[in-house]
Amino acid sequence: MKRSKFIAHIVLAGSMAFSAPLLAQQKMPVKIHGRADSESSLEAQAESLLRQMTLKEKVNMIHATSSFTSGGVPRLGIPEWTMSDGPHGVRLEHGRDWNPDANVADSGTALPVGVCLAATWNPQLGYAFGSVLGSEAAARGKDVILGPGINIIRTPLNGRNFEYASEDPFLVSRMVVGYVKGVQDQGISACVKHYALNNQEYQRTTIDVHLSERALREIYLPGFRAAIMEGKANTIMGSYNKVRGQWATENRYLVNDILKKEWGFKGVHMSDWGAVHHTQQALWNGTDVEMGTDLAMLPNPDYGKFFMADTVISLVQSGRMPEYIIDDKVRRILYVMLKTNVIDGKRKKGVYNSKAHQETARRVAEEGIVLLKNNNVLPLQKSAVRRIAVIGANADRKQAMGGGSSQVKAFYEITPLQGLRNLVGNAAAITYVPGYTVARGANADAASIQQAVDAAKAADVVIYVGGSFHGYQHTVWADNAYDAEDVDKPDMNLPFNQDALIAAVAQANPRTVVVLLGGGALDMTRWVDNTPAIVQAWYPGMEGGTALARILFGEVNPSGKLPMTFPKTLEEAPAHKLGEYPGKDGIVNYNDDIYVGYRYFDTWKVAPQFAFGHGLSYTSFRYSNIKAAVKGKSATVTFTISNTGKVAGAEVAQLYVHQQKAALPRPERELKGFQKVWLQPGESKTVTIKLGEDAFQYYNDVLSKWVLEGGAYDVLVGGSSRSLPLSTRINL
Repeated sequence: MKRSKFIAHIVLAGSMAFSAPLLAQQKMPVKIHGRADSESSLEAQAESLLRQMTLKEKVNMIHATSSFTSGGVPRLGIPEWTMSDGPHGVRLEHGRDWNPDANVADSGTALPVGVCLAATWNPQLGYAFGSVLGSEAAARGKDVILGPGINIIRTPLNGRNFEYASEDPFLVSRMVVGYVKGVQDQGISACVKHYALNNQEYQRTTIDVHLSERALREIYLPGFRAAIMEGKANTIMGSYNKVRGQWATENRYLVNDILKKEWGFKGVHMSDWGAVHHTQQALWNGTDVEMGTDLAMLPNPDYGKFFMADTVISLVQSGRMPEYIIDDKVRRILYVMLKTNVIDGKRKKGVYNSKAHQETARRVAEEGIVLLKNNNVLPLQKSAVRRIAVIGANADRKQAMGGGSSQVKAFYEITPLQGLRNLVGNAAAITYVPGYTVARGANADAASIQQAVDAAKAADVVIYVGGSFHGYQHTVWADNAYDAEDVDKPDMNLPFNQDALIAAVAQANPRTVVVLLGGGALDMTRWVDNTPAIVQAWYPGMEGGTALARILFGEVNPSGKLPMTFPKTLEEAPAHKLGEYPGKDGIVNYNDDIYVGYRYFDTWKVAPQFAFGHGLSYTSFRYSNIKAAVKGKSATVTFTISNTGKVAGAEVAQLYVHQQKAALPRPERELKGFQKVWLQPGESKTVTIKLGEDAFQYYNDVLSKWVLEGGAYDVLVGGSSRSLPLSTRINL
C-alpha cells in the first residue's frame, strides 16, 4: 500500500472505529463489575483526555517509563500503566526496575503451565484459570497480565512450548477465549502473545520466518484471531522475530492490515521487551507501546532514548511525522485504561493466593495430566502397596521459579514426592533415590543407577519421576535448561542419562510407573516398550504433587489428552522432516507448511509414539449412533458416548473433518470440534457438536481467500486423531 493511501486510511478511521462491523457495535455496553459504558462513551472520554495533552505527554504514554510500566499523565489523573508476567502466575519480580515490589505479599498461586491447561481440553477451566490470574494481578496492583502465550507448537525443541497450548489452531482458539475472558472479567487486561510466529527460542531476536500465506492463515493466526475477535483481548504483544523480512512487532501486514483493519482490533499492540528496532517503522506500522529495559543502563536507564520516545517529539515538531499517528496510539491506551478502570481507580481489588485459587490449580493439574500407557499397573491400591520406591530428581524438585518470564514465586509447591507422602501417610514406606543430578555435564552414573536398582528391587512398585526441567536465571539457562525462555532444547533426549536409568529400573522391577515432567515430547524409544505405565505430568503447578498422587492411586480418574503429537524421534517431527529448523543464514523456511503435528503424521501415514488427542482412563468408553444433519453450509452432528467400565470418568470426544476432493491438497483430517463429557459407570450421554461454515473451509492462497467447496465431507469422531470409531458422510 502506498504511504499516501495508508495515511488516508488512518485519517478516515477516526478515533477508534476501524471497520464497519465495529461501527455497528459501538452502542453495545461494556460491563465490568457493575460499570456499563458504551463503546462510544469510552471513546469520547478517551478523546476528551487526549485533547488536553501536550505532545510530550502523549509520547510519554507510548513507551516504557520503567521495566514494567508505560507513562502516565499525573496532571490529568492518568497513572502509569503497569504490566506483569506471567502466563500462569503473577510474577514476583515486577518492581520498577527488575526489583521485587516492596511491601506486598509476593508469594502467589502457581498454576500449571499453559500446555497442561490445553491438555484438559476444557474451555471452562480456561476461564477459571484466567480468573485466578486476573484476580491476583488486581490484588498486586497490576493492570495488564502478560499472557496467554499461544504460539503454535511446531518443533519439540522449542524451549517455550511449556507456556503455549497446542500444535492445533482449533484447540488453541477454543482454550484461549476462556482464558482471556477469565482475566478480563476481573478488570485486568489480558495480553495475548507472541504475535506472531515465535515458534522457536533459538535466535528468536534475529530469525526471519518465511512461510506460505495458507500456513499463516490456517495454522499460525487462528488462535490470535479468536483471542481478539471472540475473547475481545484488550492487548496483544508483538514477537521478537522477523516475518518475511520485517520485524514482527513493526510488521505492516501483520499489525495494520490483519490485526487492526481486518480483525478490527481496538486495543493496544505492545512490543515484547526490546523488540522495537526502528522509530518510523514502529510508528507507521502499528506499534502502540514500546516496552523494554536497557539493561546496560541499569540502575538508571534513560527511557527518553527509546525508539518511541524523545525522537518522536523531534519528528513531529519538524513535520516529518503527523501527530495524528501518535494520537491513534494514545487513544487506544486510554480506551483500554478507561475500560478497565485504571484511571478512576474503581476496579475490583482482587484476591491473592486464596484457597479457591489453589483449588483451581489442583483441578487444572488433575484434568491436564495425561495417562499415556497403562498395562494394568495403575491405579495403585493403598491396601496392596507396602513399599514404594520413588526414583528421579524431579520427584523432589520445585519447578515454579524456573522457565524465565513465566517464573512464579509460589506460596508453596507440592512436589510429586511430597504429594505421595501426604496421600500414603503411614500406609506404606517410601524410599527416595534421586538417581541423577540436575547440573550441566551430570549423568546418572553406575553408582547412582545401582542405588536406584537396589531400591527398585526392594519395592512393591516404582514411581519414577523424571523428564525435563526448568532453568532458573539468565546466567544458567543456556547451561542447563530444557524448558525455558531464550533457549531451545539441544535434542529430544532425556537429559542426564535418564534413558539408562529408566531401563535399568524397569528391568529391576516390572511394576514401574514412569512420570515425565516437561513441556512436550521426549524420545522414549529405548524404554517405552518395556515400561508398563507412563504418565505425562507437564509442570503441574503448586498443587501438582497432590494431583499426581491422586491420579496414581485412583482417587482421580485421569482425563487429560495430548494437545500435541509425540513423535518417536526428532527426525520424524514434521518441522525437521519436511521443513527447516533452526534455519540457515538467519532465515527459517516453514516448508512443513500446513502439515504441522498430526496433520503430517496422519496424512503421511507415519505412526507417532503417542497421537494427538491421546489419553487413557481407568474406565472404558464406547462411541455409537452418529448422525449428521446439514443445513446450508453448516451441519449438526450428534452421537452417543457410554461409560462401559466400573468407575466414573471423563472422555474428550473429538470431531475431525476430511474433505473427499479439494482443489488444493488438504490434510487427511482436521480437528473441528470437541467436548469433554463426564459419565458415571453404565451412563450414556448424547453429544451435539455444531459445525459452522468455517469447519469446512480452507485458505486458498491462489485466490487469496477462504473457500468452501461443495461436495462430500467425512465427519469422524473418537478419542484421538488415530482412534476414530465413528464416521458419517455429508454433502454440502
